[in-house]
Amino acid sequence: MNDYKILVVDDEEDLCEILKFNLETEGYTVDTANSAEEALQLHLPDYSLLLLDVMMGEISGFRMASLMKKNPETANIPIIFITAKDTENDTVTGLNLGADDYISKPFSLREVLARVKAVLRRTAAPQLKNEVLQYKGLAVDIAKKKVTIDGTEVPLTKKELEIVLLLLQHPGRVFSREDILSQVWHDDVYVLDRTIDVNITRLRKKMGDYGKQIVTRLGYGYCFECD
Repeated sequence: MNDYKILVVDDEEDLCEILKFNLETEGYTVDTANSAEEALQLHLPDYSLLLLDVMMGEISGFRMASLMKKNPETANIPIIFITAKDTENDTVTGLNLGADDYISKPFSLREVLARVKAVLRRTAAPQLKNEVLQYKGLAVDIAKKKVTIDGTEVPLTKKELEIVLLLLQHPGRVFSREDILSQVWHDDVYVLDRTIDVNITRLRKKMGDYGKQIVTRLGYGYCFECD
C-alpha cells in the first residue's frame, strides 16, 4: 500500500470498477464517481491524481478540470483525461486546461497503470529547503510551492510553477523546449513541443505585468529577463 489516493470520474460504472480494482491491486487508494457533479461533492484536495472522463452529463470533464484549476486548493492536482475524444483539438484543449496526460479509449489497463505511475512520479517532488526566490513583487516560495505577486497568490498548475522556478533560478539563461521538457516533464512520457508553448502562453497571462519577463528567443527557447 502506498500513500497515493486516486479519484476515477467516469459515467461508465463498469469502467470505474475495473480501473478501481486494477489501481487498488497496484497499492493505490481509489474512489470513484459517475459524474462531475458527484465528484465535485467530494473533498478533492485529498486526492493525489484524477482520472477524468471528458464526455459526461451536464458538466464535462473539461469543465470540471477548468473549475479545479481556478481553485488554489485543487489547481496543482494532476489530471489524466481518459476519453473517446481523441482529435488533435481535444488533446490541445486538455493540455490548455493543464492536464498532465491524455489517454484515448479504448486503452489497455497496462498503459493506464504505467501513465498513472509516471505522472505520480513526476508530481511527487522532493522536499526542498525553505527558500523564497524573488524578483521585485514576484516571489516563489519553494517550500510551500506557491507563487505570489505583490502578496497575492497566483493559482498556477504544478507544471507552470516548475517552469517559473526553473527560469527564475537562472535569470538570463535561455532554455530550449527540449531543456524544459527534460527538467519539468522528464523523459518518462511523450510530450509534444507545443505543450511548452501552451504552458508559457498561459503562464504569461496569469503573471500579468511580470509575464513580459518571460522572453522568447526565436529559434532557441525561453528565458526570464530582468529589467
